This record gives sequence, C-alpha cells and structure tokens, in this order.
Amino acid sequence: MAVPKVCGIETEYGVHATGGLDSNPTAASSLLINAYVAELAGRVDWDFEDESPGRDARGFVRDGGLAPEVETNLVNTVLTNGARYYVDHAHLEYSTPECSTPLELVAHDRAGERVLVASMLAAQRALPPGEAVVVYKNNSDGKGNTYGCHENYLVERAVPFARIIRDLTAHLVTRQIYTGAGKVGCEMPGHRPAAFELSQRADFFEAEVGLETTLKRPIINTRDEPHANAERYRRLHVITGDANLAEVATFLKAGVTAIVLLLIEDDVLGGGELVLAHPVEAMHAVSHDLSLAAPLELASGERMTAIEMQWRLHDLARKYNEVRGLAALGEGGVGDLVLDRWESVLEALESNPSTLCRTLDWVTKLDLIDAYCVRHDCDLADHRVRALDLQYHDLRPARSLYQRLGLEKLVSEEAVATAVTDPPRTTRAYFRGECLKRYPGAIVAANWDSVVFDLGGGPLRRVPMMEPLRGSAAHVATLLDRCSSAAELVGRLGAEEGTDG
Repeated sequence: MAVPKVCGIETEYGVHATGGLDSNPTAASSLLINAYVAELAGRVDWDFEDESPGRDARGFVRDGGLAPEVETNLVNTVLTNGARYYVDHAHLEYSTPECSTPLELVAHDRAGERVLVASMLAAQRALPPGEAVVVYKNNSDGKGNTYGCHENYLVERAVPFARIIRDLTAHLVTRQIYTGAGKVGCEMPGHRPAAFELSQRADFFEAEVGLETTLKRPIINTRDEPHANAERYRRLHVITGDANLAEVATFLKAGVTAIVLLLIEDDVLGGGELVLAHPVEAMHAVSHDLSLAAPLELASGERMTAIEMQWRLHDLARKYNEVRGLAALGEGGVGDLVLDRWESVLEALESNPSTLCRTLDWVTKLDLIDAYCVRHDCDLADHRVRALDLQYHDLRPARSLYQRLGLEKLVSEEAVATAVTDPPRTTRAYFRGECLKRYPGAIVAANWDSVVFDLGGGPLRRVPMMEPLRGSAAHVATLLDRCSSAAELVGRLGAEEGTDG
C-alpha cells in the first residue's frame, strides 16, 4: 500500500569568489554559511550519528565505512525552518525540511534561495570592499563539472527495489521535457555536440543503476539511508534532476514523480510496459532533442517519444486517481492540481512549446537566448550567450535574469518568507524547527530523525523522530506551548511516549 509522499530537495549551489577573495570553493561556501548563521540564525550542528550513505538498497554495504559525502570537519548546521545548510565536498548545499505536499516543497525550495541571498549579503558586510561571493542556482561550471539537485521521497519498504528500477527509469529519463533547466552547449567529451540542451545534468549520467553520486552517476541511485523507521520505509534518493528556478518545473518535478511512485507502490504500471531498451543513451537523447519528437526504443521493441511516454503515465495516473485518489500527495487537492498542470504542460509541449515561456526554465531560457542572438546577430557559440546562460541562474537580485523575466508563481511571497524561518507544520520538521526556536541554548545537535538536548548536569538526551509525519503541529504544538524549558519538554515526552532516547 502506498505511503504518504513526504518529500524534500537537496540543492548544491555554484559559488564564485570575486575581487581577490580566496577562490577555493570550500572556503567560499563556509564563509557564506558562517556569515548567515552568525548574523541571522545562530548555529546548531548537524548530528552524524545515523548517517550511513554506504548502504545499498540492493542489500549490501559498500566497503570503506563512511562515504566521502560525510565530512564532519566542514560547516554543517540546522536552521529554525528545519532545513540543513552545509558544505558538501566543495559545494554549498541547502536541504529543505521534509514537506508533505509538492506545493509546500516549492515554498521551501524558494526559501532556500532566500537564505542564499541573505548569506551573500551577510558575507558582503563582513568582507573588505570589492570582495564578494556570488551564488548560482545551476548544475554546471561550464568546464565539465556538474553539481547536483537531489530529491527525496518516502516509499514503502515492502515494495521490491527491482520494481522501482524497472518502472521509474523511463519517467526519470523523459521528465526532462518539463524539468530541464536548459543549457548552452555540451561539456561531456565524446558526446555529440549540441547548441542547446533541455537539461544541464543529463549528459553526466553514465549508468542505469548504482550507489555513486559524483562518478559514473546512475539514473536510479541505490543509497539506502531512510532517516526513518527502516522496517517500514525507504527514502528514494533521486539524483537526475536539474536545479529549477521556475516554480512550475519544481512543482511538476516533485509532484509527478510522487504520483509515479504511487503507481509503482501499488503495482499498476502494467508489468513493465514502459521499460527503455537503452536508458543511458535515451537520457542523453531526450536532452539533445529540442523537437521533442525523437523516438526512444523500448525493451519490447516499440518506439515512443518522451511526450508519448509521459502521456501514458498521465493516463494511468488519471485512472488511479479515479479509483484510489491522490491523498498521499497531501491535503487540499494538491494531487488534482499536479494532474491538471501535468496535462496542460504536455499539451503545450506537444503543440507549441514556446507558449511555456515564463513557465518552464528551458523554454524561457531558449526564448531569451534566441532573442538575444537575433538582436546582436550572433549564434549560441558566442561567449556573450554563455554569459547570458549563467546570468539566468545568478541569485543576486540586481543581476538575476530569472527575476527580471517574471516567471509564473505558484506560492505567495508571504509563504516563501515564512518558510525562511518557520518549518512545515505537517511533518516532523515542525518539532525540529520549533525546538531550535524555543530552546536554542539546550540543543547541541540535530538531524533528520532526532534532536539532541543538553539539559545540564547529566548525559545528553536524544529524542528520536522515526516517523516522518509525527512531530507535526497537530501532534506537538500544544505540548510545546505548555513547556517553558527543554527539560520540561524532554521529561513530558519521556513520560507520555517513552521517546527520550
């Protein structure tokens, strides 16, 4: 039986130091985070107690202990909105708190952008004149290196992982037609050249299935790190997506993928009807195909375009909704909103993609670049066009082309501003964030599934949160309001639920 689709996004941002500042990206990323938490947030460290990124969903643990992603010496903090803000390798990363709907996730993804902008301003105030750190929400440095935007979805543990591999791959390959952030040129050696691609990430995928995230990247990532009750759940770690600025693209990226996972959990996808014969090659082909008409070969020998595959999934989702509903995507009819917007976007992509300018990233960017090339009598190889491409992703408000173009909004500015400081009320992120707000001096560390308290004069007390939908406002708001101290809270939790760790 499908479980609620609690979801989140982890975005690695590009950073660039200017004005003679140390160009080391790790140092620049640390500077931004430290400036933000010192001036605006206060710092609570991340707790690495339950990290196990080397565990594979196929049933083994990679040799070598902790994976290189876990670097405890780098700045790594938790914010009052329940998010994680840290340095991952040489990149600045912001992980949203757990969200219960795709719309909620859009607001918190946008909140991450606000945090990055505030970090740049805080760093600027601390730096000498002329020095700065600039942040870009993109996926490529233009020199053959890529950084990720990963999604996470709560999935029923009982679902065979082989079924997820079989039935999810085609969706991840073909969803680029609405999730792609757009990119000028191709950076990968050996790939056929491209003037413009739908996706910034697609060319960097080299395997169908695997545990890696930085080398030989797989379409299906097998990391088995649930950050929840491992007997009941898995956290599906999706690494194929672009970092989107367009809210509609983020909404569809999360919402449609959540729906497809419901179909997989309840095994209604027709026994492997949509299985690609050559997934990696198809991943590249879809990104390079601006016509959206290139046929992809299925294992059955049938050939379908990316749009046709998305239509097939949409039809199955409509039927599923009629029979079972989409309550797993959250309250307020969000599932119906996803279905309707998915349908309208597919119709537009099929008939006239240009009508999605100011709706999808890749269409908006291509329109911008085409107009520039006509106006300046140049082509996509011109260095000014590549600069324009990058400027689309610049988060500085005065420089951001994305901001200037005025793309469609799905969430209010008030909702985004609230998400910068407040956690979602519908998941365990509420307990994490509210504890950080109310008892900052008593919390020494936190992570996705626990908060660690120092109550003074005794051992640290760990409060586990193994159920992603517990710890919500509905569960704990009244309790938190009644507790004037962390000691009282932990005592009440121990007495009422036995969860003092």
